[in-house]
Parts: sequence; structure tokens; C-alpha cells
Amino acid sequence: MHILFVCTGNICRSPTAERLATLFAPGLQAASAGTRAVIGHPVHPEAARVLLDLGGDPAGFAARQLSPKIAGAADLILTMTRQHRDAVLEIAPRQLKRTFTLTEAAALTTGFDADGLADLAALRPHLRAEQVADVPDPIGQSPDVFDRVGAQIAGLVRPVAEFCARLP
Repeated sequence: MHILFVCTGNICRSPTAERLATLFAPGLQAASAGTRAVIGHPVHPEAARVLLDLGGDPAGFAARQLSPKIAGAADLILTMTRQHRDAVLEIAPRQLKRTFTLTEAAALTTGFDADGLADLAALRPHLRAEQVADVPDPIGQSPDVFDRVGAQIAGLVRPVAEFCARLP
């Protein structure tokens, strides 16, 4: 199972999700990319601090730009916002049934009886508006905001990673 996490710059939210996914479910292959990536940059220092506090490891990370090839190679694409989801689908429309916001995926894997990835797409219409909320961008914000966003990402990634780890 190969999960791709997507945010804007690929230096805060998506690398945090990527590294936490492999922490929570070591057999998963997780990667990340940005819709406007700061290509080649490491994890933002505040995001790296939060990731370390959560038990993850930011070492060796380099931001990369989302591309059709990267999106097309993923079994599941999880975005931080609805706008990121739309950006993925603009370049990889065939990934519609495999692309969700992180909050959508967390709600679908915890609140419904999904057995596989196809079930997630079939169950999507049952979500309420508050179940598709965006994960806010902490760039330019205080360390407390980075802490809150990191905790939110950890809480959303864990059930999705555990769900994916159970899939054949």
C-alpha cells in the first residue's frame, strides 16, 4: 500500500503526515508532495520539532512537487484541504476514487464499516460537511499553532494508517 500525502509547500503538513503514517503502521509506504512545493527543502523547523515530539523523524526529508506521475503511482492520496484534493484531480483525474482529504479518510475509516479502498469512495456521499474540514496551514503562525496542527494530523493519520495496514 502506497499512500501519498499532499499539501502546499511540502514542508509542514504533508511530511508530518508521511512520517507519522510509517510510525503508526511500519509496513506502509508513505510519501508526500506539494502543489507549490519548496523543492528540495527539509521539513520546516517548527514542524520538525512537532514531528519529533510526536515520535516521528524528519531526517532526510526533501520537499518535492506534485506531478501526474507521483499522483498516479499512489494507491491512496490524502490531501490537507479540499483545494489540494481538487489540484490532485486536475492533474490525475483517474485517481478520483483514491483521493480524499485527510479528514474525509479519517471519518470514513472510523465511522463506517469499510473493508477496502473502494468502500471509501462508495461511502463518501454519507459524510457530513464538518467531516471534510481542512487541516489549516501553520506557516507564519506561532509554535502553538504548529503544535495544534501536528496533533490534529496525528489524530487523523493514525486511524487511516491502521486501516490501510489491515488491507491485503
